[in-house]
Amino acid sequence: MAADGRDLPAVGTPRLIGRNDELTRLAAALASPPGVVLVSGEAGIGKSRLVRELLPEPGVLVARCPPLREALTLGPIVDALRQARPGVAGLRLSPLAGTLRPLFPEWDLPPAPEALADAGAARHRLLRALAELLDRIDVEVLVVEDVHWADETTLEFLLFLAARQEPRPGLVLTYRPDEVGDDSLLLRLSSRYPRITLGALDVAQTAQLVSSMLGDERVSEPFARFLHRHTDGIPFALEESVRLLRDRADLIRQGGEWVRRSLTEIAVPPTIRDALAERLVRLTPDAQAVLRACAVLATPAAERDVVDVCGLPADRAGTAIDEAARSGLLVEDDRGRLGFRHLLAAKAVYDGIGGRERRELHRRSGKALSAWDPAPVAVLAHHFREAGETEKWCEYAERAADLALASGDHHTAVSFLHGLLASPALPPTAVARLIRKTPMFASTGYVGRAHLVRTVRGVLDSAVLDRAESAEIRSQLGRLLMHAGDYAAGAAELELAIPGLADHPVAMAEAMSVLGRPAGATWPVSAHREWLDRADAVVRVAVPEENRISFTVDRATALLEMGDETGWAVAATVPEDPALDSLQVTRGLLNLGDAALRWARYDVARAKLTRAVELGERHALLRLRDMGLATLIRLDWLTGAWSGLAARVAEFADLAEEPLIQLDTTLVGALLQSATEPGSEAEVERKLTLVLEAARQRGIVDMPLEPAAALGRLHLAAGCPEPALAVTEEPMAVVARKQIWLWAAELAPVRVEALLAAGRVAEASALVAEFAAGYPSATGAALCCRALLTEATGDHAGAAREWADAAAAWAALPRPYDALLARERAAMCLLAGGSRAPALEQLESVLADCVALGASAAASRVRAHLPADPVWRGGRRGYGDQLSPRELEVVRLLLTGLTNPEIAQVLSRSPKTVAAQLNSAMRKHRVSSRTALAVSATQAGITPATAD
Repeated sequence: MAADGRDLPAVGTPRLIGRNDELTRLAAALASPPGVVLVSGEAGIGKSRLVRELLPEPGVLVARCPPLREALTLGPIVDALRQARPGVAGLRLSPLAGTLRPLFPEWDLPPAPEALADAGAARHRLLRALAELLDRIDVEVLVVEDVHWADETTLEFLLFLAARQEPRPGLVLTYRPDEVGDDSLLLRLSSRYPRITLGALDVAQTAQLVSSMLGDERVSEPFARFLHRHTDGIPFALEESVRLLRDRADLIRQGGEWVRRSLTEIAVPPTIRDALAERLVRLTPDAQAVLRACAVLATPAAERDVVDVCGLPADRAGTAIDEAARSGLLVEDDRGRLGFRHLLAAKAVYDGIGGRERRELHRRSGKALSAWDPAPVAVLAHHFREAGETEKWCEYAERAADLALASGDHHTAVSFLHGLLASPALPPTAVARLIRKTPMFASTGYVGRAHLVRTVRGVLDSAVLDRAESAEIRSQLGRLLMHAGDYAAGAAELELAIPGLADHPVAMAEAMSVLGRPAGATWPVSAHREWLDRADAVVRVAVPEENRISFTVDRATALLEMGDETGWAVAATVPEDPALDSLQVTRGLLNLGDAALRWARYDVARAKLTRAVELGERHALLRLRDMGLATLIRLDWLTGAWSGLAARVAEFADLAEEPLIQLDTTLVGALLQSATEPGSEAEVERKLTLVLEAARQRGIVDMPLEPAAALGRLHLAAGCPEPALAVTEEPMAVVARKQIWLWAAELAPVRVEALLAAGRVAEASALVAEFAAGYPSATGAALCCRALLTEATGDHAGAAREWADAAAAWAALPRPYDALLARERAAMCLLAGGSRAPALEQLESVLADCVALGASAAASRVRAHLPADPVWRGGRRGYGDQLSPRELEVVRLLLTGLTNPEIAQVLSRSPKTVAAQLNSAMRKHRVSSRTALAVSATQAGITPATAD
């Protein structure tokens, strides 16, 4: 009752309003393959309510991601499963389930399998085991709330589930788009699966929602407009505002409808936080204490834990809990745990707690939760860190890191260990212990990596480690530095580490294999080969045959990267049966497919890359799958399979969490745009410059070569040899230092042309000779270099022949676009030498093939050299709107009823050329089909071809 004696209205839970369309779409998405749907929207918009409305409890498992700084490996899924079942009795789990022992130590799981050295393989095995557990307990739909807060391994698991081909649970994921990082794996899900975005309610829907809270009685339109204006139609804000107005006695019934008490006197706080703050002060101090305790606990907790944290006597605490529940702020879940009905309310309460009280509440939370079995180590680390209890924080953070490592979750382990290593309170011995645990090359972020490098070097300089420990940590440091792009420093650390790894031959062989990859800018190929051979010698002696797959893949990859033909013999020994080791087999196929592309063995490349993508999809090795897809994009660019290629490139445009894949596809996109969009030079230059600069920053020595070549080609086309020389100088110097001429296939012709354009003929000749000595002379790139030299001497006829040879070499691979460019150069040489008729005939053929391929930029360039009218000018005739003799041949055969391939066979032309000539004939006759062309040609007096 209000102070003036009026009865206060009863306020109930609102119905779901204005979401019928979204409910229908959600149900449809779950009912049809792949059964994955994301629900997005801002805080308070009603994502959870929508999902609860559709999905009944039986068969639905709900996991919630807490807003913790460091989240434990698969914590949301593990907590949900633990709450759903007391154990695994009767589930008939396979031995694979033993992998889950670190996550469910209290369950009677099968024995843990043998540890895997490779973190990726260990994590993949963990994901498979968890998926099996979900299958066995008959989860029909897995709902994961607030996925924007999920740890990386939980996101990997969701990607794994989404990619599974066999029957699996439906997936419903809710998240706030504005809290998703640019590098989050969540972007892969949100870009590939159906997404339902919830918007604000309108005024009419606002009135319906408020009415549903007030016994379905009518709400006045001015009142609804007022609430909508002050809450922006956010359902949670509306609900809190109505409850506040009720608490204030600002709601009255007038004329059979609910209205505001006064237009001038009533005020709605400008934010949800302000509304909640005003509601809180209307509660008793005990109820406020309970709410503060629940806000600090952050996750649903048993009543006894809430009582322990709030510090009230049991009888008063019980009364206070009841009051908080009646307020609508606190709810009890189906397992009897207490928590806030909405995280916005929890955050508002938490933010209002003073620093000293907040630390004390965190301390009490840590004390209460430490009695749980198993201990929630990540949550305890959070509470003790916020409480300022460093010793206990370190204890639980290290335990959380150990659990993550045991699960193969290196990213989570790194986040905990980095936090510990940043603490100035740790003694050197503790720092050394933590460093030994840290999977350094899993580190992400240049800031965190730089701090870690400083910390590691400080410990190495402190003399607290013995020789073997120092070597082990120095080896990790070397790999970390290389991963960061500092190859020289990383190689130096590895060389220092290797002598101390004598008692750890696998670690020694791994370090040597890293030095065997030709990744640095300074070492010649001979130095890398020496380390590669030393690694092979160690592997042959110390590594069992069944554990050598990764080393065999590394050796084959390194040899082929060096341009060493013997690498193919090693590659032939790499197994392709995923039952042996799905991760290493897939990695091997990917690496060898990439090498085959570099060696221009395109059939081999396509077979291996396609198989790698297939295995990556089947075994949820999603990064390897995406790398395979990106490499296939590059292969299709080279081989002229351009249909739909731009759309495939665009799919990877926002893949910020995989910068190397993003750079590769951005490069292909720029090259494709340059070939297909006349006038796009400025945009193409911008993209290529971006790729080149990013490639240099990554520190991978061969990555800048192709963007540099493409930029150089762009500058030469604009008649600017100096910038072409500048952009190709350092990349070519790297190739010369390392003596890996395979890397120069794209770069050498551009560099030679730039040198010749600048009048540096002797340097160009020397480069061509050196390239020919280190690279097969019959390849298209080598033949282009020779043709450029010949053209520079003024021997146009000889240059035309050499360009034709280059075109034939490109076409044989096939690389049709490069073949067209070489044919164009051959025709231009003929034209320059006075052979006008054959030059124009060849240009006409090039134009037709450019049109067929979609190379519009080259087509525009070629058209500029062809006559625009049929007036005879000597030499080759220009035909204007008349059919050319070659087009006439095609049309006459069309009139006999032959198909395009049959016409191509009769005329010994390619089907693409025939198609282009028919298209040209249709354009000239102003028709749009073969049938219409036949009619028009007959009316024009053209007769069918006769048999010879």
